[in-house]
Amino acid sequence: MDEFIGLLNPDMCVVTAAVGGERAGCLVGFASQCSIRPVRFVVWLSEVNHTFRVARSAQVLAVHLLAREQHALAELFGGHTGDQEDKFRYVPWREGHGGAVVLQDAPAWFVGRIVTRVGGGDHIGFVLDPVEWGERKGYRGALLRLDDARTISPGHPVD
Repeated sequence: MDEFIGLLNPDMCVVTAAVGGERAGCLVGFASQCSIRPVRFVVWLSEVNHTFRVARSAQVLAVHLLAREQHALAELFGGHTGDQEDKFRYVPWREGHGGAVVLQDAPAWFVGRIVTRVGGGDHIGFVLDPVEWGERKGYRGALLRLDDARTISPGHPVD
C-alpha cells in the first residue's frame, strides 16, 4: 500500500474550530468532497490532535485552502500544537458563521455545519454541510500540496 499512498499529492488545508472561547486549528491532508447533491465535504482529524478535542464539541468547522507560497502558515498550523500556544495571535482572522474562525489570508475557505462524525482508524471524519464560503478575489495560483509540506514536522506525533 505504501507505493499507492506514496503517489498521492493532495491539497493541504487548515481546519479551524472554536467552542466556548477556545480556538484550535491544524494542517490537514485528509479532506475531500464526499457528495455532489447535497454538496458535502469531509475532513479527517487525528484523535491525538488538539484541534480534534475542540472540534468534537463544535457545531461548525472552517476549512481553508492555502496558496503554495503560504508555507509559513502551513508550518504554524502543522508544526505547532495548540496545547502549548495560541496560533491565532500570529494571523489575521475573523469570526464566521456560528462562531467559526476564518483565516483572512486564505485563497478560499468555507464554513461547514457538522452533519456527522465517522470513525476511520486513528482519524475521525467530520462530514460538513457548507453554510458560508469565500475566496481571495482573483486568486488563481497554485495551492499548497502534500509535497510542499513534507518538511513540516507534526506538532503532535502520529503515534
